[in-house]
Amino acid sequence: MKKSNYPALYQINTRVWLTELSRSIGRPATLDDIQDHFLDQLAEMGFDWIWFLSVWSTGKAGQKISRENPGWRQEFEETLPDLCEDDIGGSGFAITSYTVHPDLGGEDALARLRVRLRRRGLKLMLDFVPNHMAPDHPWINEYPDYFVPGTPDDRDRFPENFIQVACKQGDLIFAHGRDPYFPGWPDTLQLDYSNPATQHAMMHELLQISEQCDGVRCDMAMLVLPDVFEKTWGRSVQLFWSTAINTVREKVPGFCFMAEVYWDLEWVLQQAGFDYTYDKRLYDRLRGQNARNVREHFYAEKNYQDKLARFLENHDEPRAASVFETAVHKAAAVISFFCPGLRFFHQGQFEGNKKRISPHLIRAPRELPDAELQLFYSEILKTLKNPVFRDGQWQLLECRPAWTGNENWDSFVAFAWEGMKGEKALVAVNYAPHNSQGYIRLPYSAFADQPVRFSDLISNAIYERNGNDILSGGIYLDLTPWGYHIFDVTVPATKISDEKRIIPAPHHEMIPT
Repeated sequence: MKKSNYPALYQINTRVWLTELSRSIGRPATLDDIQDHFLDQLAEMGFDWIWFLSVWSTGKAGQKISRENPGWRQEFEETLPDLCEDDIGGSGFAITSYTVHPDLGGEDALARLRVRLRRRGLKLMLDFVPNHMAPDHPWINEYPDYFVPGTPDDRDRFPENFIQVACKQGDLIFAHGRDPYFPGWPDTLQLDYSNPATQHAMMHELLQISEQCDGVRCDMAMLVLPDVFEKTWGRSVQLFWSTAINTVREKVPGFCFMAEVYWDLEWVLQQAGFDYTYDKRLYDRLRGQNARNVREHFYAEKNYQDKLARFLENHDEPRAASVFETAVHKAAAVISFFCPGLRFFHQGQFEGNKKRISPHLIRAPRELPDAELQLFYSEILKTLKNPVFRDGQWQLLECRPAWTGNENWDSFVAFAWEGMKGEKALVAVNYAPHNSQGYIRLPYSAFADQPVRFSDLISNAIYERNGNDILSGGIYLDLTPWGYHIFDVTVPATKISDEKRIIPAPHHEMIPT
């Protein structure tokens, strides 16, 4: 399979999807029932990676906690007003075994699905949860020292973070897995990375997973970093990730690691060997709707930018359509997915779904698709298949005022792309709720003494400009609130006449090509 410099990933909520499929076929669906025509569609849309969320085995203990936790149950009822017990499968991150859940068809069904994906040039990504296990994981009885222990005093003072568990050795107290800034996850037990045997066991789990897929998304990957672990648990640990990643890649060269990571620790995990790290900072800045903050995010070194996973939603975040008004949603998507890095999309995003689905649930509410967003994403995905955006060279462009005293130029975020065969593209977004004007400097010296054509790849708009003017002052843009252009930039063989020149409509009115 050809590797793209800037691939696209699609996240599927496996259990929810199979629940919906079960309705249509009249029996419980497994991975074998995923239709070939749907996989064909994913390949045609330009995806490289398919992340199947929550395929691993989970247990009754985690499910019971999910069903009885009052805070979680309130969230589930808000998502599903007709909630029933069977809708609560338990968190897909409270894992009892890194074997495919029998209800999904087991490991043989996953192996067959992987073959079908590979035939279409698609790679398979699965979960790895380094920080914790389910409370009924076999290790609790076999290797209790793999987990962070607690005392009766810990349990009494911090009942949200410690629990007493009946084990083969008797009643023992363990810590819940947790983020240091929040109470523990009550359906998990915290793994002890200060124990070398725990690290060795988790590396073995990774090796087993690497036989079943092409890459892993590592849940809350920063929690097992030495500084973070010691701050949370007061225990000194050795760095796990670099050793684990190298161990896996010795066996499976090219195996991909993507980290869910926060707290500005992306670079640390990239240095430890991760191929991609979540770019939550860009997401937060886009939600803040301040163009300068967004633009300055791209000042970072290109090697760092190339390894960021850009997203507008995932199973942990609210739905993009519920966070962004439609015009802002489109502008944020153009910025997110036409910069370098991994383009990360989520099931339901293209349809404009607004209800987030908890990873504890195995059923989703029915929502009517948003036809405008569907058309928008169809055009975006088609455009992203252009080789200039998959394998070209990217750079952030300088924006300047259109005239003295004009401050709207500061609302622009603009990128240039140049392909291996000399093809050129310009992406410009007015990330503001008002009209904005400005000049964008282009890095193309070959335009001297030639006309330059700007053909919008989303609408049917075409402009022609004088190459010398562009080189001396830049291209002038005047965009509506949240407006954008994605231009193919060429030197035309023949000049179009004024009669054939197309005047673009505002981009809040999506025009089919």
